[in-house]
Amino acid sequence: MPKIVFLPHQDLCPEGAVLEAEKGESILNVALRNGIEIEHACEKSCACTTCHCIVREGFDSLEESSELEDDMLDKAWGLEPESRLSCQALVADEDLVVEMPRYTVNHAREH
Repeated sequence: MPKIVFLPHQDLCPEGAVLEAEKGESILNVALRNGIEIEHACEKSCACTTCHCIVREGFDSLEESSELEDDMLDKAWGLEPESRLSCQALVADEDLVVEMPRYTVNHAREH
């Protein structure tokens, strides 16, 4: 069973965490199931960037991002080559190391 290492984040998981994941489960669902409350303003519909994460290890094991995800990531704060939306990135066979950015931008918020 693959594992996801969440690096320490001052608000979400100050100590960091090592969590077991099911193959095919999203990074976001693994986090939520284990009490790491990653914001997901669009309710996992790939319509915002609040669940933006950076996959520090294991990035190449993930399926390629969709065009819609890439379009949303272009709006993310702190975009890096290993950035993904955690609601869209599905765990494969390889362990992952994930960093949650310090800030997010909520494009789904109503005005």
